[in-house]
Parts: sequence; C-alpha cells; structure tokens
Amino acid sequence: MRKILVIVPFVMSQDNLLLRQQQLGGLEFGPELQFEFRTVKAGPANYSSHHDFVLADVANFEAGCRAQQEGFAAVCIDTMSDSGVAALRSVLDIPVFGPGKVSMLAALMLGDRFSILTMASRWKPLYKKALDELGLHHKCASVRAIEVPPDNQALLGGKEDEVFPLLEQAAHKAIAEDGAEVLILGSTTMHQAHAYLAQRLPVPVINPGPLSYKMAEAALALDYRHSRIAYPKPMHPRLDMLEAMVAGARTRPAGGT
Repeated sequence: MRKILVIVPFVMSQDNLLLRQQQLGGLEFGPELQFEFRTVKAGPANYSSHHDFVLADVANFEAGCRAQQEGFAAVCIDTMSDSGVAALRSVLDIPVFGPGKVSMLAALMLGDRFSILTMASRWKPLYKKALDELGLHHKCASVRAIEVPPDNQALLGGKEDEVFPLLEQAAHKAIAEDGAEVLILGSTTMHQAHAYLAQRLPVPVINPGPLSYKMAEAALALDYRHSRIAYPKPMHPRLDMLEAMVAGARTRPAGGT
C-alpha cells in the first residue's frame, strides 16, 4: 500500500474535513493507493494577502516536512496557492504537488488560453504569483471573480443556488468576452461546483484538487521526482525549530497580534 498525504491548509472540524475529502469522489485509483487528509496545526484564517501567504508556507511546510519518515509516498497541498510546495520539495525525496501551477500547465495541454473563475478579487494576488513564476500572464485570458465571500470551512454548502449560476455567468463571459478556451476553478474550496459547470459549458473545466491527486499518482507510476538542482536540500535543516514555532502558534489564543 502506498500512501499519499493531502495537506488541508486550515484548521477545521472533522465534518468540514470530510467536505475536502469529497474531492476524491468519482476518481478511480489503483488498489495500492491510499489518501490521508491532514489539516495544518495553525495558520492564517484565509489566503487573501501576502501576510497570509507567508504564514501559509510555514503551516503547510510544517504539516508535511516529516511525510517521508512517516511512510508517505507523495504529498499534495490542498490550496491553489501551492503554499509550502517548494519548501517541502527541498526536504523530501518523494513527489510533492500543489494544484495551482499544475492546473495552469494542464490547461495549456487542453487549449491555448485559460481563465480562472474565483470567488473574490482578494484572491487575485495568489494567481498573479503563480503566473509570475511560470511566465504565463500572456496565456491567462482573465480572472473572473463573482465577489461572494468564500467559506474555507463549509465550502459552498447551502449556497449552491446562489453561487453556481454566478460562476456559470462569469464562465460564459470569460469564454465570449475574454477568449478563454479552458477554465480553471480558482480554489479547491470550489470543487462542489465542478460537475454543474462542466455539464453546462462548451470548454474544459479543470477541478484543481483532483488533478493534483492524479498528478501524484502518475508521478509514482512513472517514478518521477522533482529535480535536486531546482530544489536543493538545505545545508542546515531547522525542522525542530519549525515544529516548535507552529506548536507555539497552536497554543496561542486566536486573534493574537
């Protein structure tokens, strides 16, 4: 049995964690693969500023830095920000994937230009960071936000009648007005809208979380790993310090400065 660790980037209840695990629904994997979803111990309340991105890198890095020692064969990060991916690749020899860059690169195998559908404009710096690093701004037709407050705990539950049609309207505008040939859901918290949109739109709609799981499966099957030239190991690892920092944050009262 080979285990894949999925790091969920927020602290949450078991019931809300199950909503994340629903991303596995409808996917087929060989009997030798098993997925384990794990929340971070502490981190930002949302991912809407560069302040949050720094905390998210630390939180996700700490949650997975011992994954190889724990017997996992691969790691997936459950956020389009890919927070912690680069740091984890520097300390792990197993494949590590995030859905952000994977989705953008996969979109270019399905069409020439893509648009991102997102809940709020506050998330746009998250996509800009990935586009900057990939040099793909010229391939991104648009980022269309519906301006509905996101919920990283309950996701879209109870808001389907409001959110799904708004996403569909934004998608049609991205296709007709912006020239998008492929659409990407802008967050793994939006996965519940994928089936609705895929049935109603004339272009492929990428569901980022499941795509990252399939990438991990493919990497394991093909024995692919990240480049040690691109992601060199640290000269002086400080994983104990990292874990102590996060443990301290975990015990600090919410709302502390």
